[in-house]
Formats: sequence, C-alpha cells, structure tokens
Amino acid sequence: MMKLIVLVIIAYSTAALPTTKTGTNVSHNWRIVGGTIAADGAYPFIVSLRSPADIHICGGTILNNEFILTAAHCIVSYSASDITVVVGTNSLDSGGTTITPTRLIAHADFDLSQRPYDIGVIQLSSSLTYSSHIAQVSLNTADVGVISAILVGWGRTTTEGELSNELQEIATNTISFSDCQAVWGSRVTESHICAFTRAGEGACNGDSGGPLLRASDLKQIGIVSFSIACAQGYPDVYTSVSWYNSWIETAIAS
Repeated sequence: MMKLIVLVIIAYSTAALPTTKTGTNVSHNWRIVGGTIAADGAYPFIVSLRSPADIHICGGTILNNEFILTAAHCIVSYSASDITVVVGTNSLDSGGTTITPTRLIAHADFDLSQRPYDIGVIQLSSSLTYSSHIAQVSLNTADVGVISAILVGWGRTTTEGELSNELQEIATNTISFSDCQAVWGSRVTESHICAFTRAGEGACNGDSGGPLLRASDLKQIGIVSFSIACAQGYPDVYTSVSWYNSWIETAIAS
C-alpha cells in the first residue's frame, strides 16, 4: 500500500525560498504552464506514472526496454505495487500500454525536504516493445551551459488548474549556475540545471520526473525536480542527467 500520499509534486515549502524574483509580469492566460500540445509521437520516450487510482502523478522517460528514469521524489513514498507506468500515448485518458514495476530505486542520499539527489529509476515487470510511439531516450553526458531546451509534461496548466490531458511542450532556456544560485542560493548545486524564460511559462504540478531536453537533438539534460508555485517568475530546477550518469548505470545494472 502507499506509504505516504504526496499531494504537491512541485515544491511550495517556505524553507529555502529563492531570494530574488526574475520577473514580475505574471500572465493569467497560462496554458506545463504556457505550453502547447505536443505532436503525436514527437516524444516517444515519455511515460506517465500513475497512482493506484490511475491518476497521473509524475512523468518519466524510457532508459531502455526495462527501466524508466524519473525523480526520486516521485517514487520514494511508494512501493512498486502502488505505481503503474503508461507508455506509448500523449493522452492521459486513452491509448498506451500499462506496465507494473518490480522495483523502485531512489538515490540513497535523497532528502524529501530539500530534494538533493532527486533521481530514481523504475524497473518494469516486462520488457517494452519499441515502436513509433515507444522508444528509448538519449541521455546527455556533458556539461550543458546556456542553451535552448524543451520541457515536456502533463502538469497543471495553472497553479490551481487541472492536469493537462494532452502532453504539453514548451521552449525554454537553461541559465548559468551563477544566475540560478543568485535566485535559489545554496539549495542549488552543480548537480542541478536551471531553466527560465519569463513569468507565465514553466513547470507545474505533475511535470515532476519528466524530461528537460536539449532542443538541438532532444537528448535529455534534466529531470524536473522543484520550483516555487508554477511559472511565477523563478527558475525551474532540474536534476542534471550528466551529473548522475554513473549512478544511472549502476542502478540499472544492480
């Protein structure tokens, strides 16, 4: 059974709040937040993690035909029997294939309050069959720098809004480590990547665990980890994939 129900996927805690806002002109016409509907099959590596009631709780990506990559905070409060993984569809209410996990592996040093080491993998009970809508993600292995990126997910389209039934995408940009630390302080380390465009665009509840992709080649560079509210003018913080490449390799080989 579920050990703990986590109601808020993107962090709202007043502990370690960012020190500075990067924007103030908050649009109330948000549609991720500010995203558009992704084309069918455009991101065949994306998966939806579901609760026992078949409610979307987090995103993830296909590492190989047996393992899923996600955020530790998406799985640490669950057992394998509490989660299902849906692959091969852009819609939460139709299509796709549902698979049960056999193991949930969160990083041993993950802490839910501050979310360091926010990375985990899920081992599936049966192997995936690849198709035009089910495919393996490519992982980034080098430092990112300041680049164009794409965020993909089914998260809420406003802070108090509903989950998006159709997969959303949004163009964003990574920012420098120094610029992100100027906002978030020591809570952000070199194991993180931050992205920001403007207030009214960014990650929200339900996007957690999903991918931040390099726009040029769709390699996964980050995993949605935390922010404050939804697209309120703060950089979104992602777990850096390249920082944890060795951990990922060890986890799927264990």
